[in-house]
Amino acid sequence: MTDLQRFVAAEIERPVSREIAEAGRAVAARLGGCAVLFYGSVLRTGDLDGVLDFYVLRGDEARPGVVAACLWPDVSYHEVAVNGRTIRAKVASMQLATFARAVRGDMLDTTIWARFVQPVALIWADNAATRQRVAAAICDAAVTAAGFAALHGPRRGAAGDFWRALFRATYRTELRVEAPGREDQILSYDRRRYDELLPLAWTAGGLAFAGDGTRLAPCPTEAQLRALARSWMPSEATGKWLNLARLAKAAFTFEGAARYALWKVERHTGLRIPLTPFRERHPILAAPGVLCRVWRRSAAQ
Repeated sequence: MTDLQRFVAAEIERPVSREIAEAGRAVAARLGGCAVLFYGSVLRTGDLDGVLDFYVLRGDEARPGVVAACLWPDVSYHEVAVNGRTIRAKVASMQLATFARAVRGDMLDTTIWARFVQPVALIWADNAATRQRVAAAICDAAVTAAGFAALHGPRRGAAGDFWRALFRATYRTELRVEAPGREDQILSYDRRRYDELLPLAWTAGGLAFAGDGTRLAPCPTEAQLRALARSWMPSEATGKWLNLARLAKAAFTFEGAARYALWKVERHTGLRIPLTPFRERHPILAAPGVLCRVWRRSAAQ
């Protein structure tokens, strides 16, 4: 086992609360998943009043439709009753085989490896073989991200300098606007983790580097640099369009969108709006009426 594999194995096996574990298994059963990854802010805080972020991976026997096969992941919202408490989760799902290709950087997408180079827990897998495949995929995400960090980062710098350069590059590629300093916020949650991870990932990926313990200097070969640049350019050219297509898909296929939106409205405004059959079936058509009620309440206050 390599040092990177040991690092990832220790991280993904982190313990989670019983409520989170049971919610993950329940969502996996609903979606036909073979593994559940837990990530995001609640992984860090443990706040069960928030919305959990799950990634449900499906087995190779799953056959997604044409749209889902091209514009993954599928996105849905779930509520699970555990010990008399409602656990809420926003869930992305896709085939494990597709996930494995995405984290290797074999596809145009940058979001998967950029997301899963950040902390994650594997809270359920259907068997040991699946657990090994998922662990290997998380290692691949780290190697892919570290390679692009060398491409976009300084010639020499602290580990954090390379991670900042990487995250800024992915934000420019994707169709999303992050607040200034978002990359610093990500690193601030666990700087030591990212300091340790970068050299491990470079070593696992066969990318040479020099360093004195605090400052690193990647030494990629010309062939490695060309390969990284060739891999990055298509993603940079198509990333925004790909994310726009995914947003359009999600607008019409986000299962549980109305339930999720109404919960968010109540949480942030205190206004409880009932979930009617019309709002459940047609969240986009119902949205103007909901927004009007929120606006009227705000104006009255």
